[in-house]
Amino acid sequence: MDHHTNTIKVWDIAVRVFHWSLALAFTIAWLSEDDLEDLHVIAGYVVLGLICFRIIWGFIGPQYARFSDFIYSPAEIKQYLKDLMQANPKHYFGHNPAGGVMVILLLISLFGTTLTGLKVYGVEGHGPLAKTGNAPSLAVISPVTNAYADDDKDRKKENENPAEEFWEETHEAFSNISLFLVIFHILGVLFSSMMENENLVKAMITGRKKIPSDDTD
Repeated sequence: MDHHTNTIKVWDIAVRVFHWSLALAFTIAWLSEDDLEDLHVIAGYVVLGLICFRIIWGFIGPQYARFSDFIYSPAEIKQYLKDLMQANPKHYFGHNPAGGVMVILLLISLFGTTLTGLKVYGVEGHGPLAKTGNAPSLAVISPVTNAYADDDKDRKKENENPAEEFWEETHEAFSNISLFLVIFHILGVLFSSMMENENLVKAMITGRKKIPSDDTD
């Protein structure tokens, strides 16, 4: 407990910066998918970098940032959801069981989204997954290239590369799953905030959560 009355510091600055940076980068990537492809690629790299950081931080970060703090058994998750629907959820300082599941699902989905995006970019001859032949090219070394505009025209041709088409469809599927999870996450946060009488959005900004007077967790 700190000098803020009836609050405890839960989310460290790294987790908070990661959370809001990921939200911004994903939004930019989604909105720039069709018309601003260079920006889309850059945002994708940012998302991938943030995910890699979060995975590492999940093992070496402070208590509430670690996976070991919010990965619960199926029985605990089921019980929490049952209590939540009865408006009597158990209080957790870190992620509750439902929130913990969502964190893992989002990390997996977003990683799949960025990885398939890299495969699309690689089939087009760019990025770290591009086939380089006998020698590396400038397009492979540079994360974003000006040739993307020409590639956009190529993708619209009827004789589109089958591998490229496959990875584009897979990338789009992962993107849609990620968007669904993001929307579900937002709704879940709002619902949990009401049921737990705790502003979870504010908590992710300030890093602090309330200490219930009768809390024994």
